[in-house]
Amino acid sequence: MNFKSFRSATLMTLAGLLVCAQSAWAVDPFTVRDIRVEGLQRVEPGTVFVSIPVHVGDVYNDDKAAASIRALYALGLFKDVRIEVNGDVLVVVVQERPTVATVEFVGTKEFDKDVLLKSLRDVGLADGRPFDKAQLDRAEQELKRQYINRSLYAAQVVTTVTPIERNRVNLTFTVTEGEPAKISDIRIIGNKAFTESALRDLFDLDTGGWMSWYTKSNRYSRAKLNADIETLRSYYLTRGYLEFRVDSTQVTMDPNKTDIGITINITEGARFVVSSIKLAGNYLGKDDEFKTLVTIKPGAAYNADDVARTSKAFTDYFGNFGYAFARVESLPEVDRVNSRVAITLQANPSRRAYVRKINVAGNTRTRDVVVRRELRQMEASWYDGDKIRRSRDRVDRLGYFSEVSVETQEVPGAPDQVDLTLNVAEKPTGSLSLGAGYSSGDGLGLSFGLKQENAFGSGNSLGIEVNTSKINRVLVISTTDPYFTEDGVSRTVDVYHRTSSPYQDQSYYKLITSGASLRFGVPFTETDTVFFGAGLEKTTIEPGTLLPLSYQQYANAYGYSSSAVPFTLGWARDSRDSALVPSNGKLQRVNAEWSLAGDARYLRSTLQYQRYVPLSKKYTLAANAELGLGRATGDRPYPVFKNFYGGGLGSVRGFEQGSLGPRDAGGTVVGGTGKLNVNFEVLAPFPGVGNDRTLRMYGFWDLGLVSGPDQGLAINADANSLRSSAGVGISWISPVGPLRLAFAKPIRKFGNDRIQSMQFQIGTSF
Repeated sequence: MNFKSFRSATLMTLAGLLVCAQSAWAVDPFTVRDIRVEGLQRVEPGTVFVSIPVHVGDVYNDDKAAASIRALYALGLFKDVRIEVNGDVLVVVVQERPTVATVEFVGTKEFDKDVLLKSLRDVGLADGRPFDKAQLDRAEQELKRQYINRSLYAAQVVTTVTPIERNRVNLTFTVTEGEPAKISDIRIIGNKAFTESALRDLFDLDTGGWMSWYTKSNRYSRAKLNADIETLRSYYLTRGYLEFRVDSTQVTMDPNKTDIGITINITEGARFVVSSIKLAGNYLGKDDEFKTLVTIKPGAAYNADDVARTSKAFTDYFGNFGYAFARVESLPEVDRVNSRVAITLQANPSRRAYVRKINVAGNTRTRDVVVRRELRQMEASWYDGDKIRRSRDRVDRLGYFSEVSVETQEVPGAPDQVDLTLNVAEKPTGSLSLGAGYSSGDGLGLSFGLKQENAFGSGNSLGIEVNTSKINRVLVISTTDPYFTEDGVSRTVDVYHRTSSPYQDQSYYKLITSGASLRFGVPFTETDTVFFGAGLEKTTIEPGTLLPLSYQQYANAYGYSSSAVPFTLGWARDSRDSALVPSNGKLQRVNAEWSLAGDARYLRSTLQYQRYVPLSKKYTLAANAELGLGRATGDRPYPVFKNFYGGGLGSVRGFEQGSLGPRDAGGTVVGGTGKLNVNFEVLAPFPGVGNDRTLRMYGFWDLGLVSGPDQGLAINADANSLRSSAGVGISWISPVGPLRLAFAKPIRKFGNDRIQSMQFQIGTSF
């Protein structure tokens, strides 16, 4: 058949199909007596009846037929839909799409199966869902995108579709991951004021080192590169280079997609000095107050961070007076001849606003009252930016939500009113921990913990803690109601049983303490909380090998069991930027325990102060000081089982854990009634990990002492002297908790001291 004959036959066939289609669609309107559905296997008939815009008793016509077919196709459940007319009966004939039975992966090593399954669900492909080729294509692209995010540009995905019974299919994604694309070279072109190596040190991306297997910093990521370019831009803009720009960024890859080169072309421009700062616009007659918020310094190099901080401080201050829509614009007047810049801060406070309503959104589990009781901005009050920020921070500090944000919406028809929406994203607040740990001081210990920070969405916490280490065994059950009163007074109930021994051998003596306590926390300010409470406690000295003479003398005089009724009083303030890897801020704590009744009468107090000072982006100076004092308050001496001990991690490193302090006539360490620890550390990134703060090294200097002037025993005078040590260590935020490893050398020691050069522990600081 030649081409002309073939074209004629094709046109005749298409014409015939069009005639058939017209005859199928062109029906005279009629009243539907019944509707039947044919071809269903898993889809319920009700789904079809609800979707089509025609029902029994309606008048059927061609428009409704077309609308019905469109509606059924839109469900995504059918790959073919026909509507036939049999007298006054409408027959809907459908052919269902296959359903995905299982999704399997072959050759995936970089990702867990659950991660990949979640990514496929996001594009609409999952077990039990209808299958179509378009979704399969999107799924393959999504898998490739996941691998590209891990720098595996050479990854290949092949999909196998296996039909099975009942119109279902099994999907198998076979992945050839290949080698990751690694950065071989980073070039910065156009720099004059700073060396290329100094600028590359700002980047999280690098060309790799001996620790790249841990940091993966030599794996290319577009997101990381963009972040590094912004870091570079900020570096110049905070050092006077007002007209700095990145001209281009070239990323080249070899044909095997495993070797990447990065070239960044920049123009530094001139370095500008701030000549003057002027305020323009409406400052509500409070110009002098706003001037105190200015952090821009005339005569210093232009600093974009100072300009941004000043503008934000102005906007926030306007918000404190109810001006929710205030705008502050920085207008630089550049003198390129003299390389100077005059900055004008133009303010427009707009209008003052009330907060009409506050909505809470996203709390699917946590009760509204748990969130609202943290709010400091009230409804029907002036808009107050400071109170709104404090409200947001207080909700975030609850720890129940992964994200907390505040949106401001204007109220239509009411220009002086706004609504606030506090958006939260719930996160799991329960934790179950099972594990084992080992420390040079405690030996092997098994731990179990069960805690629910937000029990039943009430904001209350419930917890149980078990530790089975050989020298410190613990069982604690606790519950906290953070709003025992409407004013935010918290209440904590603890029941505990602790067994401690200074040695790991089970034949040695032990101290067994059982008790219960009730504590209240009263917030005096947004950052200061005072704690007070009382408890009942019983301590038993269990005789065994190496029972210290002081313990034996105390037991002979007052018995092996002693009861106490301790009252507690404390204060805490924590302004650190992170609890795990702090680099800035302070931690201050004061605690006092005073037993006014029972067999043991004493006063025991501790004072702790920590300070973190950032020396640079990479280096941090940390200081810790801790003072402990104990005194007897009754006719009995200070109870020996409340003594302080020193040495080891958390005290003076390089000395065996708990080995410092007074000794009795038998030479056994018995602790003392006074303790002092001072620690200094300089923390730096571990070599080869770049700016990763989860693995750091540090150098330290420790000094401390434990003394006991009130014991009245034969104590070696040298034991009261100050010990000190210095060394280096490693800090790692491991999957099982913070781990600290220290190598120490004593600087000041005495002949009977027990030295331990290497020490480590999981879950400790300093």
